[in-house]
Amino acid sequence: MLSVCIIGNGRMGHTVADEIAASDDLTLAGMVEMANCEADLPEADIIIDFSHPNNIRAVCERAVKCGTALVLGTTGLGEEHQQMINEAAKAAPVVQSANFSTGVAIVERLLQEMRTVSHLFDIEMTEAHHRYKKDAPSGTAKLLLNAIDPNNERGRVYGREGIGERKGEIGVHAIRGGTVAGDHTVLFLGEDETIEIKHSAASRRIFAAGALTAARFAATQQPGRYNMQDVLWGEKK
Repeated sequence: MLSVCIIGNGRMGHTVADEIAASDDLTLAGMVEMANCEADLPEADIIIDFSHPNNIRAVCERAVKCGTALVLGTTGLGEEHQQMINEAAKAAPVVQSANFSTGVAIVERLLQEMRTVSHLFDIEMTEAHHRYKKDAPSGTAKLLLNAIDPNNERGRVYGREGIGERKGEIGVHAIRGGTVAGDHTVLFLGEDETIEIKHSAASRRIFAAGALTAARFAATQQPGRYNMQDVLWGEKK
């Protein structure tokens, strides 16, 4: 039985807790809203963090001190946070992703396959989330953009202003409203044909289920940085 500590006492944290309660191989070690230091965290085999960048230091300190596996879904991280995560990955397995949905991971892989032919199309992306989401574009949108164009060679235009004025750039449109859990659509617009790749999330449960899949994966791995591609396809051992 693997013990899991959840960082973040919001809707996502409670959804993860519900999924743990329904499992037969995981147990909840505790749920923490804010951690000022490593000592604020309960003992656990795995830490799942969907909270706030301010918690990253404490979470990474625990990984360095105890080798505790980390599953990190927090977005809005700065360079200093990523440096902490990189240090933690030297001592513990760390699965980091902007989106833990298995469907999004599959879309990411499809978009990677489109790289070699993307120059044949104009590319536009739309993403929609609930009215409470603060960041735009979403972390998932950035994840998918990097799958298509990892080095940002085409350039990106955020919002409607300027669309169509800079040939070849990828347009990104963010929509906020209602209770939308997350919709992402990538359009490849060619001469007389259009390819549309879309993912729609009906609830937060898919992200929680994916995070637990990542947690089980992390528990079996050596220290290092992993993502959902590694979790689903086992590309690192």
